[in-house]
Amino acid sequence: MEAKTRKTAGHSAMLLLAALVWGIAFVAQSEGLNYVETFTFNTCRFLLGGAVLIPCIFFMHGRKDSIWQTLSEKEKKEQTRMGIIGGICCGCVLCLASCLQQFGIGQTTVGKAGFITTLYIIIVPFMGLFLKKKAGINIWISAVIAAVGMYFLCITESFSIGAGDRLVLMCSVVFSVHILVIDYFSPKADGVVISCVQFFTAGVLACVLMLLFEHPSMSAVIAAAAPILYAGVMSCGVGYTLQVVAQNGVDPTIASLLLSLESVFSVLAGWVILGQKLSGRELFGCALVFAAVLLVQIPTEKLFPCRK
Repeated sequence: MEAKTRKTAGHSAMLLLAALVWGIAFVAQSEGLNYVETFTFNTCRFLLGGAVLIPCIFFMHGRKDSIWQTLSEKEKKEQTRMGIIGGICCGCVLCLASCLQQFGIGQTTVGKAGFITTLYIIIVPFMGLFLKKKAGINIWISAVIAAVGMYFLCITESFSIGAGDRLVLMCSVVFSVHILVIDYFSPKADGVVISCVQFFTAGVLACVLMLLFEHPSMSAVIAAAAPILYAGVMSCGVGYTLQVVAQNGVDPTIASLLLSLESVFSVLAGWVILGQKLSGRELFGCALVFAAVLLVQIPTEKLFPCRK
């Protein structure tokens, strides 16, 4: 039991790190769009993310103490097959979600986009009900607290639903599907393989869209090199790989709550990197989100000892 608890805690820490990486990536994405368009930016970041993971796969599989070395040839083939299938499925969903988010951000405020995107913390448990995944009462309470917290954190103007808001809401639904697809495939294959394949899949799809609808130039890509490098190496190569590996040991609803901290980290990144100050309202929102994440880690039987 203690070993399982330590494993769960370790995976939760990886999801928190992924949220931190993604929170800072909002700055990179915003800067990148000053030089290149959506499909061009996503093409570069996804293909770079996939390329970064190729040597990681050979290194991890080549180690004598790796789990891969203990598998039979039949098991290796099956894991490889499921990794490719899972990666393709995840990549298609990821490409759609990322493009919707980028287009939505261009038509709404960053505050609204951040809040609406992280509505997946509410959408995931509802989707989980259709997949017969029960969520404890602490998860539902935490999801509501986190949603309220992100409202105070991100929404500083009057709330209205425009075209950009609808795109970001669609993005939130697709990201919810992405979390559940990863939850399905991550126990069946190597997480790094899934992650690598999903980036190349998303990159190829974005490249096709780029060639059809945009006019990319090498000079613009070079100008956006720093944001693309961060988004490709850190956001894709590190962040999404941490998500795939960590979700193998964490309930998808809890994972969505931990990953929703990206909205908190994005505000903090804006404060540290861009010099944006946090208001009392935003600090209150941060406190609520952190409280929700702490609450969801407490087993239901400890919160409600008399509940059968």
